Amino acid sequence: MPVSQDQARLIADYLLNQFEHEIPTTKAVLAALPAGGEDYAPDPRSMPALKLAWHLASAEKWFLDSILAGRFEAGESGGVPEGIRTGADVAAWYEAHLPAAVAALRAAPAETFSRTLDFFGKMQAQGVDFLALALKHSVHHRGQLSSYIRPMGGKVPGIYGPSGDAG
Repeated sequence: MPVSQDQARLIADYLLNQFEHEIPTTKAVLAALPAGGEDYAPDPRSMPALKLAWHLASAEKWFLDSILAGRFEAGESGGVPEGIRTGADVAAWYEAHLPAAVAALRAAPAETFSRTLDFFGKMQAQGVDFLALALKHSVHHRGQLSSYIRPMGGKVPGIYGPSGDAG
């Protein structure tokens, strides 16, 4: 159901607050990946840890930038950039880029969130719908990544409360 510009702005502000609230937690999960386990995957069909961490961080920025631009374009292919070798590297990249992407959307006009965007011909929805999808995508992959940490020999940070590894 389409929403008006005013409704879209209100919902977007709420969702952007959620993004800002989640940034420290996502950064903590990214940083918790133990060095040396970047190729770990719990199953051959699962993404390796570093690739999953990069997907989580870079897709979050890509979604936000795409909503701001009013179009979705294929992201960089070729996988993890050369300078990203550990979870700590991904966490540092994430911390350097995500707050600015959220701030840019906060400064955007309401029309950014009420306009209809095309997602590669697979679906069309308003910007605010894609903002909600971006948040769900991030939380999904963060949960996936957090389940890798303990079998890799790391300590899972608290996400929505304390972790069994805290203390």
